[in-house]
Amino acid sequence: MKDFFRNSNLLDCLALRQLSHIKGNWELIWDHENEEYESEENSYAEEVNQLIEELGLVEPPEKYHVNEDGLAEYVIANLNWEINKVNGRWVGAEYALILEQGGFHDIDETNLILAAAGRIKAAMDRNQNHFDDMEQSHQKMLADVIAIILYHRKSP
Repeated sequence: MKDFFRNSNLLDCLALRQLSHIKGNWELIWDHENEEYESEENSYAEEVNQLIEELGLVEPPEKYHVNEDGLAEYVIANLNWEINKVNGRWVGAEYALILEQGGFHDIDETNLILAAAGRIKAAMDRNQNHFDDMEQSHQKMLADVIAIILYHRKSP
């Protein structure tokens, strides 16, 4: 898992910049000696390193959409959003917003973690062995899932 995120040029821009209102130091620096992102003040680097480790420990689901669908179904049932699945895609609201709102009930971000691990596995199954090499729309969605996880872990 560490190799998938190693010294990424895009991870911070796509996942962390959207959280810059919480922690202003959103840029990541790769520490070649310690083989992780360098922890800095007011940065998500430590949380990113921990998340990468955690993602490496979980068994990725074959169908990560099941975990994401569970979050969307929570939004329908508990927040009364008028969203529905059409041809395999959720419509009626921005997908990342659906996952973010559904994630508020996701204990320890379990569904989000499994969704991220499943997305990484799907990328690697397609020989996209690094975050920077992912197909662009899937890369953006994985970045959003990572941002949502970090946001929920830092929310009061």
